[in-house]
Amino acid sequence: MLCVHPVRAFSDNYIWVLENPGTHEAVVVDPGDPDPVRSLLGARGLALSAILATHHHPDHVGGISALAAPEVPVFGPAKERIPNKTRDLSDGMRFDIPGWGLEITVLEIPGHTLGHLAFHIAEINALFCGDTLFAAGCGRLFEGTAEQMHHSLQRLAALPADTQVYCGHEYTMTNLAFALTVEPDNGDVIHRREAEASKLSRGQPTLPSRIEIERRTNPFLRTTLPSVRLAAEHHAGRALPDDVAVFAALRHWKDHFRA
Repeated sequence: MLCVHPVRAFSDNYIWVLENPGTHEAVVVDPGDPDPVRSLLGARGLALSAILATHHHPDHVGGISALAAPEVPVFGPAKERIPNKTRDLSDGMRFDIPGWGLEITVLEIPGHTLGHLAFHIAEINALFCGDTLFAAGCGRLFEGTAEQMHHSLQRLAALPADTQVYCGHEYTMTNLAFALTVEPDNGDVIHRREAEASKLSRGQPTLPSRIEIERRTNPFLRTTLPSVRLAAEHHAGRALPDDVAVFAALRHWKDHFRA
């Protein structure tokens, strides 16, 4: 059975390491810092067999050059510059890691960056989505448009409910504080905030999340709901004509939100 290990980096980043116990090999996703990855690989006696990059930001790719070797392929977005990249990926492509027997599906999810990708592994119900979908939140619009990001999030929300969501940062409590501001009567958000706070108090990560939980607690996936629309309109001080406008208002609100 494959294992997925969270590796903390910087102040709040997660690097994800997939371990194949049968072969003692590992695949690393978004290694912004090489040192904690090396520590995990050494402690578990793992050889690195591939690197996956969701987008080009330094806190996600800064460790690739130090980890990469001629025999270690680096998979990344065709539309972005990724250090040591050996294979360009684009929407709908499927690939596998030699010896792993896993099919990885590529989803283009622009918004945070223009070429941002997600990696969906249906066999283990896993989604590695970088900085697009967070637990109870979403990434900032550094390069893309609100329309692009809204479409990307809806695409991820349509994945199977039990899909495990492995994102790039530990932003969960701040995101839940915002979600509760948008929907103060949402019992799922209230319960989730308590559960996630308990995990953190025990030194555990709040991730992975699940698509089903995100549908119930993430305001950025709930733009069709009248309660979310009304909250966004009240904060924006104007009527919002469609779901993209609701999303854009929520994102602008969150950009200036202080928990």
